[in-house]
Amino acid sequence: MPSPVNFGRALLPLWPLDPAITYLNHGTVGAVPKAVMAAQAALRDEIERQPARFLLRELTPIGRPDEAPDRALPDGPRSRLRAAAAAIAPWFGVQGNDIVFVDNATAGANAVLASFPLRPGDEVLVTNRTYGAVSRAAAHHAARAGATVRSAHLPFPVASEDELVDALAAALGPRTRLAVLDHVSPETALVMPLARLAALCRGRGVAVLADGAHVPGAMALDIPSLGVDFYTGNLHKWAFSPRSAGLLWAAPEHRASLHPPVISWGAGGGWIAEFDWVGTRDPTPFLCAPDGLKFIDEQLGGREALWARNHAFAREVAEQLTHEWGLAWRTPPSMVASMVTLPLPEAHGRGAGAATQLKNQLLADAAIEAQILAIEDSAGPPGRLYWRFSAQAYNDAQDVERFTKALAAFAGRR
Repeated sequence: MPSPVNFGRALLPLWPLDPAITYLNHGTVGAVPKAVMAAQAALRDEIERQPARFLLRELTPIGRPDEAPDRALPDGPRSRLRAAAAAIAPWFGVQGNDIVFVDNATAGANAVLASFPLRPGDEVLVTNRTYGAVSRAAAHHAARAGATVRSAHLPFPVASEDELVDALAAALGPRTRLAVLDHVSPETALVMPLARLAALCRGRGVAVLADGAHVPGAMALDIPSLGVDFYTGNLHKWAFSPRSAGLLWAAPEHRASLHPPVISWGAGGGWIAEFDWVGTRDPTPFLCAPDGLKFIDEQLGGREALWARNHAFAREVAEQLTHEWGLAWRTPPSMVASMVTLPLPEAHGRGAGAATQLKNQLLADAAIEAQILAIEDSAGPPGRLYWRFSAQAYNDAQDVERFTKALAAFAGRR
């Protein structure tokens, strides 16, 4: 078993993060550990020693299907991409050939939205919590097919999963053919009851595209057990891959009709052939995905220990601060993973402008990087400010104390 780890700022030397900055926003773009950066640098050096061999012979045998395999290699053609996929697949309850690499979760969502057989009059259902880029992609691809997009209103805050299930049930309509659902909501940070939501959709003949941008590496994930049709997620956030790297899974019945946004030499060769070769690009973020996950198990005490600590820390911070501020917070424990979103005191204002101002002020005046959001909620006037706290291994109570002291100081200046 991995050795116990003393979580907190003592772990900061494992990352290249500036120690002068209190970094409370891991969830936005991740932070790559030094060990993974070293592995990536070594791979890039290897590529540049023999670029054509690595990229056109070793990366994937699919690069030029019109050419015969090069048997001059001593060990024969290899597929490093497939080896990397096979190495990370057990973390997600799948086999290596069940997943393909994509640049990020938004790219995976675009692949599904562009490939899904929408017809004029069909409807794609998103929610008021769907990531903005994915909502725009849904509108774009639906319009090209003559379909429409409708947004379901999901309440926030919530005291039970039932509130979300009921809201989605009310939003599904007779023309809904595809629902885009979050696994972890990007702004509210709620762990959604995805299996229940997917069962509801599929019971009404609606396919489900799950956006798991914040899930791989942050919590346990068994994709097939969720009952979704498509699942995409980022590897460069909580799974510690270099940027940018993501994965895409599709149920077997959908794979033949699923295509990447870039059509290249793999066209017609099946979904793995198409996604593994979309032209010349830097493959090292994908190839280092196993290194990112290995870092969790070897340097952070193992996945179970990391998840238990981060989940407990996130919840403790939310409970403590909302109690101190005299604010209501009722999120069930099952809906908190490695991030948590909690309301800020009214003294900090309302609306997107106030959120941006506070976020920038924290960084400029207090050297704190924190995600401040103006969120539509069900508790009062629109635009209340919230803090989405990312609990990562290198964060501790002292970081949170710096944040709260800065908040108090800023509130006094308004």
